[in-house]
Amino acid sequence: MSGRPSSADLPLSSDPADPVFLRRNRDGVTVQLRVQPRARRTALERTSEGALKAAVTPAPEDGKANDAVVALLAQAWRLPKSTFEIVRGGTARDKTLMVAGDPALLADRIAEWMRKNG
Repeated sequence: MSGRPSSADLPLSSDPADPVFLRRNRDGVTVQLRVQPRARRTALERTSEGALKAAVTPAPEDGKANDAVVALLAQAWRLPKSTFEIVRGGTARDKTLMVAGDPALLADRIAEWMRKNG
């Protein structure tokens, strides 16, 4: 959650098939999403515009909602929680997360989730 510049700011390439919320870079991918804390249920979905929205039940206090977002993404995309880092928007609803790993493999994993979940 640091405000430091990172490789997440340096795009590697953009595959036309990648969703609008995903950017590949040298160390993995960045994911932009909108978070709804205090939701009735936990859910990860795409909006009609193709953006990513995460609804989590915890309130945004003491990082609980952020932790729930990371857990939700890790479970949905079958990735370790340790690969996720919030790089922008730690206290905002609009967030950017860095997911460390091979950019092509991560993009494929996220695309697989999209195929299964619309």
